[in-house]
Amino acid sequence: MGRALEIISGQVTAPSSTFTAWTMNAGNSLSIRSFDISKKAWLLAAWAFNQVAGTLRVRSPRLHDQQQGMRWRVTAASTLPLYPGPINLGFKQVLFAQDTLVVEQTGSAVGGQIEGGTLLIGYDDLPGVAARFIDAKVLQTIGVNVVTLETSHTTGVAGGYSGQVAINSSFDNLKANTDYAVLGYLTDTRGVSVRYQSVDFGNLGLGGPSEPAVRDLTNNWFENLSEALNLPWIPVFNSANKAATLVDVHTNQAGGTFIVSTNLVELVPGQVPQAILQTAPARVGP
Repeated sequence: MGRALEIISGQVTAPSSTFTAWTMNAGNSLSIRSFDISKKAWLLAAWAFNQVAGTLRVRSPRLHDQQQGMRWRVTAASTLPLYPGPINLGFKQVLFAQDTLVVEQTGSAVGGQIEGGTLLIGYDDLPGVAARFIDAKVLQTIGVNVVTLETSHTTGVAGGYSGQVAINSSFDNLKANTDYAVLGYLTDTRGVSVRYQSVDFGNLGLGGPSEPAVRDLTNNWFENLSEALNLPWIPVFNSANKAATLVDVHTNQAGGTFIVSTNLVELVPGQVPQAILQTAPARVGP
């Protein structure tokens, strides 16, 4: 058991000004995962990609109300966090085990056009998951070198996640059997989300918005998330698992080629266990 991050994404096709419920991406569900009720789960961020202005609404009887709940206006062609996001220092909305969220979106009403969105969920302790995370203080203590891995993604035109490749598919320059922290990423094309999956991340998908216009937001997305919420949310993977550490993109009917540059920090060996680090260890090595 351990801390977990997960993005869950959905989309609607040609929605009008009337709210339309998300069709969830493959493998994603609006049902909050089951966990020990003495622990916590939170909505950490939400964003959407609309081709025209629209609205994203998230509600549940277990939250404030089941009529309007959280309702955000979505700016056309801008995939920015609506609330709270990693730099807004927002309130973490508590979620409830096995509650099913209702997520709806309005949009273009143009035939064939897909509007999509994503929620980022954090779990304090999720049964069956042994994801590896550190916080920003630990990163500064055991970080050694910055390295960037670039991946190229040819996406489909049906929406959902597509264009999945291994993180080392373009450049295989990681040191053997070495831990790397994922600070964030840059993307050159606007979409809904960039997603990462790995056994080191508990086999869940985690990520952020595919927004090229605000690079200072995404280039250290996870580090900012950790700092803003004062929790360890910087994912770590070992290079032994690089071929099974996967990157893909959620986009709309336009598809296209996305170049994603993932910012990593090499870590001092042997400092990050399978469970979360609670305090910064003494620095060793270079």
